[in-house]
Amino acid sequence: MPTATTTVDHGDLPQLTSAVVTDAVTLLPTRATLLDHLAERSPSSDVAPAALVLVGLLHRDTGWPMPGSHLDRVAGALSADLRSDDWIARSGPTEFAVVLNGAAPDAETAANRLIRTVLGVEIPGLTACAGIAGLSPDTSASEVHRRATLCLATARSVGSGQVIRYSGTRH
Repeated sequence: MPTATTTVDHGDLPQLTSAVVTDAVTLLPTRATLLDHLAERSPSSDVAPAALVLVGLLHRDTGWPMPGSHLDRVAGALSADLRSDDWIARSGPTEFAVVLNGAAPDAETAANRLIRTVLGVEIPGLTACAGIAGLSPDTSASEVHRRATLCLATARSVGSGQVIRYSGTRH
């Protein structure tokens, strides 16, 4: 018995890409977009320093995921607290990434301010901490993100309100 083959022309349909560029809950750029932004920004970071601040939310464990409405409120508050040349994205389920102009040591002041902003949202049981890594021309975007994530994990293990900056040493 002969078989039929059907060919469908999708010429007028937009091409789908594998990377989603906007988070559905917060409408912020996603981690994939963040990594692209860091890759674009890194080569010029020796002339105009920049740092990645990962703000991690800590929530009293109730066994339930953080509601989207809470994430949206935090995203709005963080966005409103940024300078015009800062850039924000959603980096993970309970993490926000902020790319700041200025050296990593200067980003500590901004990270503390962002933590206070999260507390100001007044969601019961919600606190925050932060990890910081500086951008450099010789460090890939994924490595900068990995360093900031490492610092955030360390800050979370210490507790609420902590800010840890990657220094590149193991003393």
